[in-house]
Amino acid sequence: MKNLTSLISSIVFGSVLIGSTFLQKVEGETREVLVYSGRHYNTDRMVFKEFAEETGIRVRLIEATGISLIERLKREGKNSNADVVLLVDAARITNAAKLGLLQSYKSEFLEKNVPNNYKDPEGRWYALTRRVRVLVVNPKKVDLNTVKTYSDLADPSLKGLVCLRRRDSPYNQSLVADQLALNGEEATRVWLENMISNVSQPYFPGDIGLTRAVAQGKCGVGIVNHYYVARMLAGVNGRRDTRFAKKVKVVTPDPAHVNVSAGGLAKYAKNKTEAIKLLEFLASPTGSKGLAEPTYEHPLIGFNKSEELKGFGTFNPDKVTISQLGQFNSKAINMMTEAGWE
Repeated sequence: MKNLTSLISSIVFGSVLIGSTFLQKVEGETREVLVYSGRHYNTDRMVFKEFAEETGIRVRLIEATGISLIERLKREGKNSNADVVLLVDAARITNAAKLGLLQSYKSEFLEKNVPNNYKDPEGRWYALTRRVRVLVVNPKKVDLNTVKTYSDLADPSLKGLVCLRRRDSPYNQSLVADQLALNGEEATRVWLENMISNVSQPYFPGDIGLTRAVAQGKCGVGIVNHYYVARMLAGVNGRRDTRFAKKVKVVTPDPAHVNVSAGGLAKYAKNKTEAIKLLEFLASPTGSKGLAEPTYEHPLIGFNKSEELKGFGTFNPDKVTISQLGQFNSKAINMMTEAGWE
């Protein structure tokens, strides 16, 4: 194996961004790809390392929040050095495409291996991993038989028992967009108003805090991304959170709302060939599993088989495409605001 060196650099952009470089020489030249990533998992670096060792292409990584990266790309314009953009949530990746920050490209591999509902019709981005919006229930507060779908959270029997993350959460925005695509505007408005009327606790800043509240009986039921509960069960956040996670039950609606993390080719990519190779690797069975397995996400095809996720069961995705989630995002935000979702 050729030498692999690592370079850690700090870049000031609102906050400190961490850049990691995996290096490998090929015939006297260094080929590289610069990734702007809204994913915040150190385990992603092992996937980039594997790619570098396999292809001889070094990966330079800049990590920040998705919003920060989009603003940076807008400000940099034609001067941007970004080659690949990785973002979490349908709204963020589709918004980047709408803003002209990504470019269309052709890849027979991606067209063949990424399911149609997980890719942009114009070829600007492709999904890499999947995450499911599930219900977390305290069985001492709520009968498990009464909450099987997202619509059940609007039932009057749950008055004062529903907890929600804040309106600005892209995951909740995509859930509402999902319901709009499935059920239409009027039905979604009624669902929102009735569900909001069941909320008594302040809106939570994150899924982990919400899960803790359900475990402690401050709420009876809430909505979270599945992998947050799995990480708690695995002890990622300490033994206290493991105990909390064991007190809740995860209910996966059937069909379930599925969101993604996705990658696109930056509009002004200077290393286009290398960037496409990286995107193909990340969407491959090896790359997708490498990204998803340690973070308790699901790969594009199949399911994460970790011990923590066994109790959640598998899931049946609904028919809404990721592109539709992006299309309905603005309407979803407006309706959430009108319904009083804080």
